[in-house]
Amino acid sequence: MVDLARKNLLHDKLRFVITISGVAFAVTLVLVQIGLFLGLLDNATITIERLPADLWVTSKNTPNVDFAHTFPDSRVQRVRSVPGVQMADNLILQFMNVALPTGAEESSVVYALENFERWNFPWKVLEGDASDLRRGAYVFLDASAAKRFGRFQVGDYREFAGNRLKIIGISKDARSFTTTPISFMDFDLAQRTISTLANRTSYILVKLSPGTDAEAVRAEIKRRLPFNDVFTRREWASRSRNYWIISTGLGLNMFITVFLGCLVGVVVVAQTLYTSTMEHLKEFGTVKAIGGGNSDIYGILARQATISALVGFVFGAIPSYFVGQLVAKADLKLIIPPALWAGVFVGTIVMCLAAALISFRKVATIDPALVFRT
Repeated sequence: MVDLARKNLLHDKLRFVITISGVAFAVTLVLVQIGLFLGLLDNATITIERLPADLWVTSKNTPNVDFAHTFPDSRVQRVRSVPGVQMADNLILQFMNVALPTGAEESSVVYALENFERWNFPWKVLEGDASDLRRGAYVFLDASAAKRFGRFQVGDYREFAGNRLKIIGISKDARSFTTTPISFMDFDLAQRTISTLANRTSYILVKLSPGTDAEAVRAEIKRRLPFNDVFTRREWASRSRNYWIISTGLGLNMFITVFLGCLVGVVVVAQTLYTSTMEHLKEFGTVKAIGGGNSDIYGILARQATISALVGFVFGAIPSYFVGQLVAKADLKLIIPPALWAGVFVGTIVMCLAAALISFRKVATIDPALVFRT
């Protein structure tokens, strides 16, 4: 039976290549689309995940981490006095215009803290020491900013919101969902740079003492700050991701693309398997004539579909890896975790078996006497 399945597939090699190409295209499209989707979502919450804050205090109804609204920075004192709070600091997140040497202007997402070293932020430093930011009109830039800002190095100057700042360090992997470059500066400097930030903050980061009941601390912070929201790190990351998925239609776009990719794969496999089945009806009739049942023929078709799925998956997975290398050069991120590989692998087999259902229905009605007809 296995030989018959393989021989039927390879009888017309061109058709087999077309089948594999259809499956491979679907696999590549699904892996790349979902991988880019996961990469974008990772950028949307990477700062949340990297900051070791157990709780985030935000303004009321803040939709995600990038769209912050300010509130009085003095509220951090109320948070620090809550039992179970190990440390709490203000964090400013602000979009600022950056004047480039070319005369053009770009935008940067500025993260401003009172003590970067205490929060291990930025988490990956290529050059410089973030603790030096508090010593003057200095700024850290992420290496990804070179794509928008042009080449820069430590010691260069850039004008942020009309203030000339010296670049004293370069970080890595700090990216935003909108691809706007991320930079880091001292909290007081950010307040002086933007007049509307005077005595204001965007967030309060809260680190809890070991063994503290997070829900009890959160409830107490909410009681003391009734005009703020308090989220755990996981809740805040989920809220930020959901904003981009739902509000921007990103989730729907991803679903449609994946659906179309699967549809193409199903149509190609169904068409080629059905054509192959029609051309080998006598062989299937022979199986019935010698005592085989529909289950035996279904097994042959299922193995044909499985072989197509396995070979197609391999040829679809290989280019997906190289696409990841290419998109990295375009300042994008392709994330394909093991669970996604496994899910697409199983989905490919299910897709091909589903495509074979059309052929299943045809062979169920085969008359064994067909083999004796000329």
